[in-house]
Amino acid sequence: QVTLVESGGDSVQAGGSLRLSCAASGFTFKTYDMGWFRQAPGKQREGVAIIESDGTTSYVHSVKDRFTISKDNKQNTLYLQMNGLKPEDTAMYYCAANTKGPSIYVFRESNYNLWGQGTQVTVSS
Repeated sequence: QVTLVESGGDSVQAGGSLRLSCAASGFTFKTYDMGWFRQAPGKQREGVAIIESDGTTSYVHSVKDRFTISKDNKQNTLYLQMNGLKPEDTAMYYCAANTKGPSIYVFRESNYNLWGQGTQVTVSS
């Protein structure tokens, strides 16, 4: 069974840090592009950080220099280290995998066919 299970979401004060984890199973994790997306109340889901199968990383401008995406291919786990959290980072965070094949449009949500259930991050001012 193919699953993605996120954890690590919490409520923190502005300026704090969190590390999200996504445990993957049922597919060859290291072969595919993986990403973190988020959805705030009343807003569309947006791509936050992507790590391609070769380790290349990309970030949305609003989190660059604050968030770091990484993966452990042996543990089949994806991470998102979030530092300097701001109230505008409050959202449900989702882990996603693109097992359909590589694309130059790494933030295109429709490329990602496997999704976790999400983990809530709340940042208070």
